[in-house]
Amino acid sequence: MIFLVDDMGWGDVGAFGGGLLIGAPTPHIDALAAGGLKLLSTYSQPTCTPTRAALMTGRIPVRSGLNRPLLSGERYKVNPWADEVTAARLLSDAGYTTALSGKWHLGEGEGLYPHQVGYDEYYGILTVISEMSQQVDGRLYPDLVLRPDRLNAIRSIAPAHITRGIKGGEIGIDRATRTIDELSRIDQHFADFSEGFIRRQAEAKNPFYLIHSFGRLHNDTYPAPGYAGKSPAGFPHRDAIIEVDDIVGRLMRVLRETGQEENTLVFFTSDNGGNEDLWPDSSYQPFRGGKGTTWEGGVRVPGIASWPGMIRAGRISDGLFDLCDLFNTAVALAGQEGKISPDRYIDGVDQSSFLLADDGASRRDAVFMYRENQVTALRWMEYKVHFMVFQNETVRRNLDASTLTPVGQSPWVFNLYMDPKEQASQGHSRFEWGLPQVSARLNRHLATFERFPAKDLGLAKRPGGG
Repeated sequence: MIFLVDDMGWGDVGAFGGGLLIGAPTPHIDALAAGGLKLLSTYSQPTCTPTRAALMTGRIPVRSGLNRPLLSGERYKVNPWADEVTAARLLSDAGYTTALSGKWHLGEGEGLYPHQVGYDEYYGILTVISEMSQQVDGRLYPDLVLRPDRLNAIRSIAPAHITRGIKGGEIGIDRATRTIDELSRIDQHFADFSEGFIRRQAEAKNPFYLIHSFGRLHNDTYPAPGYAGKSPAGFPHRDAIIEVDDIVGRLMRVLRETGQEENTLVFFTSDNGGNEDLWPDSSYQPFRGGKGTTWEGGVRVPGIASWPGMIRAGRISDGLFDLCDLFNTAVALAGQEGKISPDRYIDGVDQSSFLLADDGASRRDAVFMYRENQVTALRWMEYKVHFMVFQNETVRRNLDASTLTPVGQSPWVFNLYMDPKEQASQGHSRFEWGLPQVSARLNRHLATFERFPAKDLGLAKRPGGG
């Protein structure tokens, strides 16, 4: 079971330095970390769609073409799922019941729905919270909501619905979310589905693979009933962190009640770093930058692995873990690694030995970081090396005001143990010995595209590339 939060910063969770510090205690997530393995160096992609694609396919998004989020009403000209294989598909073929609950944001239309790419069951939203809130909140979006012609046009191409589907069936509308009150309850509906799914699999004695994909903490935030002001901070975003924590606690309790906790690997993480652009709908990270960048604040996310009796409680590791490793790890634990086709390049690494052995070490040598189709940085050991950098003279405007520029004569290099905020490059003064090692790794990585070229899905190039 994978808990995937939307836009949660590395430091939001108490176990990672946030919690009560930011006015939002997270006792259930903290307990998950204390009872398992806390991964300090877990990496996502800089935005949500690429991370979700990588997590499900084990491939960096430039290979699948799913390298940026779709905008309102935008559609792929080429179906990315025509030749991509998800972990859900491999596990479903092996007898697991597979489900996605919550946010998808990986395409709409025939052949693109979750229940058409490997999930036996799907319940959630095909898009993102902000695409729905912009249709209902006249205070934040009066230029859309109060203009009937504009609003109707948006609703015709991006309807605000919770949808559902069963493998082999049609996509169906479960309920509309045409009011703020309806939108505020959305994660509770996802939790209801996930609880029911877990209980049904327990009763049927079926092994299962479930991605519980929160709508939170993406903007815009409207507290669910009973959560307004529940956090010490009192702000809706912090109330949403409390709700996320409560849902984690609720679903973990269901695993225990149904006797499945000791048979289930649980992984908790976020799809990218916290969004700093939209205060007060902003998360916290103690690093430079945020969502949309490949500074640590944009791609370093909380990672927790829990499996009572299999993962020793209280472990903490700084070993590298890329979220695309979840593909290989899940498939390997199900005994299906032999079903991974050699006709595609897989970037993920089977990390089951890292997670399960008491003294397990990461099997990942480096993490490569992309902005859409451009490799911008990599992490190797404790070093972060940038080939292109996001520069931003406007504080807390990573998505709206950053420019991506090449570095000068040499890559920028930061020792993350000594300079975790990436403030002063020490490339030539402290890292000349390592630059040839980094260049060799980058060249080997780029050489893989000669046999396995990147995929173009026919999306329009966005001005500025945001």
